[in-house]
Amino acid sequence: MALKIFVNLPVKDLNKSIDFFAKLGFEFDPQFTNENATCMIVGKDIFIMLLVEKFFKTFTKKKISDAKKNTEVIVALSAESKEKVDIMINKVIHAGGKESRAAEDLGWMYTRAFEDIDGHLWETFWMDPAKIQG
Repeated sequence: MALKIFVNLPVKDLNKSIDFFAKLGFEFDPQFTNENATCMIVGKDIFIMLLVEKFFKTFTKKKISDAKKNTEVIVALSAESKEKVDIMINKVIHAGGKESRAAEDLGWMYTRAFEDIDGHLWETFWMDPAKIQG
């Protein structure tokens, strides 16, 4: 069964979020973009829906978490190399995000983490399949 993954994240200012993620190299599907939302393309079948908080609220009766104070999810993205992990973090910082914890190098896996401009946590990582511990 081939599935597509859509992660929905609330954002305060859609245009600022689009600008931030565009600086990281992501593209957006104009078919699913309007004043309330955009569809950020992460992979062939993986998408992040950035939804203005007021619109996001129409999908839930629960209170929206303040991602700058509470963690609701950590979105992890793989990279092709350690260098690409570092390049992503440099783009994040240049675009206005911040690194949320120090780099971790386990030999077989290298990770770095960041907060986007709304406080959502992201991790970018590289794994060496030849060195993965069983």
